[in-house]
This record gives sequence, C-alpha cells and structure tokens, in this order.
Amino acid sequence: MPDGWTPPPELSRLVDLDHDRGARRGYPEAVYCEGKSTAQVALIAAAYASRHRRATAQPTVAGDGASTGPVESAEVAATSTLSPPSAVLFTRASAEHAAAILAELPDAVDDREARLVAWPPTPPEPTGGLVVVAAAGTSDLPVAREAELTARYLGRRTELVMDVGVAGLHRVLARLDLLRSAAAIVVVAGMDGALPAVVAGLVSAPVVAVPTSVGYGAAFSGLAPLLSMLNACAPGVGVVNIDNGYGGGHLAAQIAATAAPDVSSGPNDR
Repeated sequence: MPDGWTPPPELSRLVDLDHDRGARRGYPEAVYCEGKSTAQVALIAAAYASRHRRATAQPTVAGDGASTGPVESAEVAATSTLSPPSAVLFTRASAEHAAAILAELPDAVDDREARLVAWPPTPPEPTGGLVVVAAAGTSDLPVAREAELTARYLGRRTELVMDVGVAGLHRVLARLDLLRSAAAIVVVAGMDGALPAVVAGLVSAPVVAVPTSVGYGAAFSGLAPLLSMLNACAPGVGVVNIDNGYGGGHLAAQIAATAAPDVSSGPNDR
C-alpha cells in the first residue's frame, strides 16, 4: 500500500484507532480480534503499517531549516509532525487473524499459545518491579501466557510459573522465594479457583486473580472460580473477568510500574 494510504470507508465506519495511547497513557493499544472478521483485522493492521510508514518517511530538518531528506508525497509533507503509532497488541487472534496481521506487519511477533500478536516485535526495556504469573494447571496456559506477554510488552520483567494448583500445595511452597520477590502476582485458575487466596495468604504483593473457563460442568465455564475469587478470604486480591489474561497482565504491570526492580532475579526471559 502507498505511504499516503487513506483508510477505506469500511474501516473508518467501524474503527477509531487510538494511535497516541502510548503517549497519553504510557501503554500500547490493544485490538481484541475475537468477533472481528479477518478482513477487518487486516485493515486495522494495515492502518498501523501505513501510519508507521508515513511517520518514518518524514524528512529530517537541519539546523538551518533545510530539509535533509526527500518528501515522498504531498500527504507526507502535510503530516510533517505525524508521530509514529504506539505499539499495539492484537489479542484473541486466531491463526487466520495472525496471518492477516503478519501480511501487513511482517516483523510482528505471533505467540500461538497466547493467541497474541505484538508489534513492534521487541518489548521495551524492563522497568519497575517483577510480575509473576502463576497458573494452576497446564490447561490454563493460554490465559496465563496472555497475561505474561501483556505485562512484558507493557514494560515489566516477567516470570511464568506453571502447574502450581492447590491439588499439590508443595508446588506453591517450592516457589515461595520467587513469588515473594514479585511486585505484583497474576494468579490464573479454573476449577474451584482457590489458588489466588492461597497465594495471597503467603505474600505481601497484590494478587490479580484471573478465573478461567477450565473445569467440568459445575464450573459453569468459569463462573464458579470467578465467585470463589470474589469471595477470597485473604485480603489484597483483585479479580478480572473470566479468561481475561490481557486485563490481568495489564493491571499487574500498572501495579508494578513504580516498584523498585529486584535485581537478584536476573534478566527477563521472554
């Protein structure tokens, strides 16, 4: 698509992209792909690609006011103060969505476990405190990985701890040192949803509880763990919606933003 690409009417009618969210809030925009057609997601990705091309094609200006680079089009000249778009996370992206995004943003990162596509591909240098994401079972991995990547792309160092459900409390106790080093902890659990209360009773950091739809019939697709988490007897537990790994990771990243980094835990392993 040309650098002077204008979003087609079908996109303009449906979407008002928040290109400046990063400058305004300090965090990237997220595009929730579930419920959107592949064509709609492709148009959104194309809009980000076009904005990036137009911003980076702007001529630089020397100290004497002279242009040091070519102006490739009248539209580029008219947008000489255009800022590059903020980073963007495409959440709940199917394989078809991801292919359409990568066609427009070839350097984006597609994580199929999390169903998340991130652009630009490299997360920011970590600041603030550590965010630990603890998942009760392997079946909770898609939601847990979404939470972890969200926190990482929001600029926090992250650690993912899997399969530490309450059916074997020794697994939680074996990871207490890591949990206690965190500035915020995301706890992801389905079934009975008991893990967040257990973790909150062992640590000083805030716990963000994410119920998942994992479980048998009486779990009611996540309603049972949601209610368990809302009724947690341990204080310091906040609860987000069922399967909302993005929301849990975002909240934890914001909580950990002003915490001093724990240098003893080593660099982040994305």
